[in-house]
Amino acid sequence: MLAVSGEGLYEADHPELERVEIFLPRLPDVFDGFTIAQLSDFHYDQHFSCRPIAQGIAIANSLRPNLIALTGDFVTAPLMGGLHRSSKVPGLDSCAKLLAGLRADYGVFAVLGNHDEYYNPQRIVGALRTAGVRPLRNEATAIERNGRRIWLAGIQDAIYGLPDLYTALHGIPSGETTLLLCHEPDFADIVTKYPVDLQLSGHSHGGQVVLPLAGALYLPPMARKYPRGLRQLGRLSLYTNRGIGTVRVAVRLKSSPEVTLITLRSGPRPPVAGA
Repeated sequence: MLAVSGEGLYEADHPELERVEIFLPRLPDVFDGFTIAQLSDFHYDQHFSCRPIAQGIAIANSLRPNLIALTGDFVTAPLMGGLHRSSKVPGLDSCAKLLAGLRADYGVFAVLGNHDEYYNPQRIVGALRTAGVRPLRNEATAIERNGRRIWLAGIQDAIYGLPDLYTALHGIPSGETTLLLCHEPDFADIVTKYPVDLQLSGHSHGGQVVLPLAGALYLPPMARKYPRGLRQLGRLSLYTNRGIGTVRVAVRLKSSPEVTLITLRSGPRPPVAGA
């Protein structure tokens, strides 16, 4: 047990870079090679996650991505209790201060996670905006490049928020490429009914502790079907990031913290796992 704990503590403190190419048939040619750095599930803690968060930010900035996507859970909700709308959110200001160091040509965008929604979401939205991060809550924004554009949409958390895909996608012209930020990956089963090309999610921590043969000790609701990596669900590509921080115990095993560099490619998709 001590050996496993030591390995798990070490792994939790060392983010790994995952590089993935995602082919989107509707992607305009001028966006071929467009890069997105994704970070997720920070769960700021001054003793543990602050270190991998800082390392993850340094890795993301070193990649010089075109855009940065943050897919929720900046803080950690208590284990017990109902929704808590206090203006005091433990760890939020410290987390936002670190996130203010992120840099990308087209900006830094975010959605909230279920732990964020436990607290006053407007307080978290305000802290993110102060840090130079743009939260997307049932809304979309155009990303323009050389006279062409794609759309980046984001929805409220699917567990504790009020996700409204119709409102988020309303106004996006038919046929234009749409990327969606959504904290929970299993929400993709609903997203497949809409004209979305790519969904970026987190929430699962990749299982956080994964044992040989037994697999993940725990996967949260809405992260049990698509807990990690790239999947193809019809015309929808889904990528689930393992996250940066930890929740409840500061240990990871066979599920290292992750910074993802996504490179968008135009053209037909090659076969991927889960297709």
